[in-house]
Amino acid sequence: MSNDTNKSQVREAFGPDTIEQFMRDQVREKLGEIVEEEVMLAMGAGRYQRVGEERRGSLHGTRTRTLTTSLGPTAFDMPRARLRTEDRGRREWSSRIVPRYQRRTQRIDEAILGVSLSGSNRRRIRGALAPLLKGGPLSKDAVSRLVGRLSEDFNTWRARDLSSDEIRYLYLDGWYPKVRIGKKRERVPVLVVLGVGADAQRVLLDMCIAGEESCASWSEIIDRLEKRQMSAPVLPVIDGNSGLEAALRKQWPAIEVQRCTAHKLRNLQSKARARMREELAEDYRRMIYAENCQAVEQQRQRFVKKWKLRSPAVIESFEEAGDALFTFLKFPRSQWKALRTTNALERVNEEFRRRTKTQSSLRECRCRAVAVVRTFT
Repeated sequence: MSNDTNKSQVREAFGPDTIEQFMRDQVREKLGEIVEEEVMLAMGAGRYQRVGEERRGSLHGTRTRTLTTSLGPTAFDMPRARLRTEDRGRREWSSRIVPRYQRRTQRIDEAILGVSLSGSNRRRIRGALAPLLKGGPLSKDAVSRLVGRLSEDFNTWRARDLSSDEIRYLYLDGWYPKVRIGKKRERVPVLVVLGVGADAQRVLLDMCIAGEESCASWSEIIDRLEKRQMSAPVLPVIDGNSGLEAALRKQWPAIEVQRCTAHKLRNLQSKARARMREELAEDYRRMIYAENCQAVEQQRQRFVKKWKLRSPAVIESFEEAGDALFTFLKFPRSQWKALRTTNALERVNEEFRRRTKTQSSLRECRCRAVAVVRTFT
């Protein structure tokens, strides 16, 4: 009987959480020792030590604080003290190790940021970080405040110097995610600029949520790039937005522009009847993907001749782009694939869309932009 009792006591004393419980007790003790040593240094004297004028303050009790560490929430006694100021006044002592209002360690905050910026909401964050939080408090506002601190990092990134990047090509485009403004869900433009340097490396240069995709909005971004010492690009690749093209030519009047061939194909298909769209796409691709400049020109003439009779609206839209649709022919053939479309931006837009799927407020979209920047820099 006594053997069974002993085994039962052992099972109660040592369970699956024994190691972590022991570590939590150690953390509690060490935290208490560290903050007590800190306050003694601030006062210039130990507990009950009499050193005369060298003492700069005195203790007046403790306050229970709870700090969530990687082992879960830990409660400890935070000493309270009043320190003497230079004008013989008094001020309340504040710990630098565990600052006032801090509820989590930096490691926990980094884990929360990582999961949040990957596109998860608060419920999923709590589930993913359950082994770390272990029941520790994590409110929706706490997550929002934590993510909101990244705005300063984002502003610093948008103001960084670009003179050393030696940008040669620019990809500019805007896309329209749905965000919550007040009580309504509306589409707002996100303007994105991607650059390619002399070393052929892609660099995300700017990202901005604008009121509208207009010449004024794009001019503001281009002016900012100029002020950040970005050199004039050899070729910008755009989707055909008239405001964007006007802003580019305003900044660099002599610059040549490449219109995105993928965007133009979608425009042409919208002008044709449904039964003609597949044939139209085949003729268009045969022209755009021809092997050399001469073949492209031959297919261009055939395309115009054929579709001018079959669908005048298609040709009207095609001729609107003019030679800007074929600017890529002036560059080495090895670069044609990269210069024909703005597809280089699709990866950026896809990442932004994925991360804003669960949080659709305008403020959260700005914060999620930080995560996209971290991914592509």
